[in-house]
Amino acid sequence: MSSNAEAEDIIIVIPEEWSNAANSIAYDSTTCPPPVAFVCGPKNSGKTIFSRHLLNLLLQRYKKVAYLDTDVGQTEFTPPGLLSLTLIDKITPDLTIPCLKTPERCFFFGDISSKRDPTTYLTYIFDLYDHYRKKYCVFNENKLPNAGIPLVINTPGWVKGIGYDILVDMLKYIAPTHVLKICISAENKNLPVGAFWLAEEDTTSTTIIEVNSARQDSFKRSVLVQKDARLLRDLRMMAYFRQCFPSHLNITTIKELASALAALPPFEISISSIRIKHLHCQVPKTEIFYSLNATIVGLAVTSEGSENLCPCIGLGIVRGIDTLKNVLYLITPVPPDSLEKVDLLLQGFIQFPSCLLQVQGCISPYMSANVLPTD
Repeated sequence: MSSNAEAEDIIIVIPEEWSNAANSIAYDSTTCPPPVAFVCGPKNSGKTIFSRHLLNLLLQRYKKVAYLDTDVGQTEFTPPGLLSLTLIDKITPDLTIPCLKTPERCFFFGDISSKRDPTTYLTYIFDLYDHYRKKYCVFNENKLPNAGIPLVINTPGWVKGIGYDILVDMLKYIAPTHVLKICISAENKNLPVGAFWLAEEDTTSTTIIEVNSARQDSFKRSVLVQKDARLLRDLRMMAYFRQCFPSHLNITTIKELASALAALPPFEISISSIRIKHLHCQVPKTEIFYSLNATIVGLAVTSEGSENLCPCIGLGIVRGIDTLKNVLYLITPVPPDSLEKVDLLLQGFIQFPSCLLQVQGCISPYMSANVLPTD
């Protein structure tokens, strides 16, 4: 989705150190079952680029690779705010292009950081990993894994304080075959050396690989990769809702997308047929509909999980609410047959891209009294 200010062309060069590390994981002949690679390091150190490069290498050896995305703020194959397990079967040559895919299983966490609710965050991740183990690890008569699909785990860059504790819990639960740590020159920002998640007396069969960040300053020191995190989130969100329209439709700018969404007839959902749950905060019953209007919500199905583990099948924009007709109006790319299964709306703190509300010459229905489009 383009804007008036054209972005500079970005060329990604994978350094030799990264290529060697990724090759050692992808072609580790001693790994049986296939590798479970845990990629970690400080914020903006290049974890996502390394993960996608590793994915491409693994796809040269395996027909499919599973990708567990635990970075709710900078998601790779979904809109922000989701924790997801996605099955990848095609190489993506251009590592700079965001690529949305339908996940195998996902949960709407509803925030861009785990800090508000680390317990729920970990519960979702453990469930996604359990799903991977159950579905994609094949066992023989001796109960030993002998086949399956490799897994790449991308992690957030919060590696201090509670963020560090969360990483430790993830590593203990998943017990990956490989841990890839990306380091920068500012040592105080890096993770500890070695198997930092284990006690000193504990041993591990995990292969630990440390590499430097691909970006270097004029003194050849590895530094953080600077990027506009909010802009990237908005771009992914806009790409997601662009799916509301046929691919052949000429929608290439923010203004065109804003106009198309404003004119799109919404789905009508009976309020009595759904429950509404506000994540990370409590909202008085009298304010529920006011807080819900013009927000992004997770579309969940309670029948497919327990009360605390309701899989999400997509996101929607609450276009308007008519309490007299008992109807909620929703914009979503989720197909009608799947939308019929939704019985729970989850509201978090994922923001509607402000650029879609502030386009010159386009009156946004989300900020006006008349919330229904005219014919």
